[in-house]
Amino acid sequence: MDRRQHRSAGRTVVAVGIMLSLGAGATGCSGFGAAAEDVKGGGDPVAVLRRAADTLRGAGSSKATTSMEMATGGTRVTIRGKGVYDYRHRLGRLTVVLPEDPAGTSEHQPITELLAPGALFMKNRGAGVPADKWVRVDTATLSDGNLVTGGATDPYVAAEVLRGTRRAAYVGRTEVGGAAVRHFQGTADLRSAARQAATENREPLAAAAKGFATAEVPFDVYLDDEGRVRKLRQRFSFVNGLQKTPVAVASTTLLYDFGAPAGVRLPRPADIYAGRIAENGNGTGRSGAGRSGAD
Repeated sequence: MDRRQHRSAGRTVVAVGIMLSLGAGATGCSGFGAAAEDVKGGGDPVAVLRRAADTLRGAGSSKATTSMEMATGGTRVTIRGKGVYDYRHRLGRLTVVLPEDPAGTSEHQPITELLAPGALFMKNRGAGVPADKWVRVDTATLSDGNLVTGGATDPYVAAEVLRGTRRAAYVGRTEVGGAAVRHFQGTADLRSAARQAATENREPLAAAAKGFATAEVPFDVYLDDEGRVRKLRQRFSFVNGLQKTPVAVASTTLLYDFGAPAGVRLPRPADIYAGRIAENGNGTGRSGAGRSGAD
């Protein structure tokens, strides 16, 4: 399969193919006054946030819930996910639930997603893919670097985006899920993040920097006193290639139960669909090809 076919496969995945069919910052580099004192030795907010991905890796693993809201043409839809993530091996497993139809019923089974360095695997993808098969997508070929396509942002990649933090301000202390946290607001640059990311995430983030309407990513992030991300909300913007309309996406990731078991087993090559992803009558996917085997 050539690179153009990879991109075609990526565009048929979840958020762009399904979501569109269903629907269709702070300034300064640090806090000040009492807020600055409450950073509790964390140092300059920009430096603190650029270390967030390394801190997660040191934490080992956690449970995660995700929410992705997409707004286009006056319609807003939300995809939700829940699962576990192994930060040391950069492997995750999420069960992604697609939006209900206007009548209040779900037209799609939950999609199981496996997140791996450089790859996204999906089961119950639909669009002609057998129920017992996985679809594999090379994330480096996706124009959004899989920050949006899968309907859930990879938690480690989301933290890697913070490596590109250009501006950040400390807002204050609050709680997330019963944990005391420090709230920061800021803007990250995807091009800068790509240069500093782990090797396997450089290409996907560089692709996102080119594929989104802007490489600037506004965010709100909440860190516990150990510097671990507890909540991260990032806002992306891209242009719908079919209708040429702007699409706003807000991705929220919640991390909790650090140290929870997170064993993730990737599919065998024989279990990966090698056929063509069919055109779907309800608009849940455009024609594309599955990806078989490892790169």
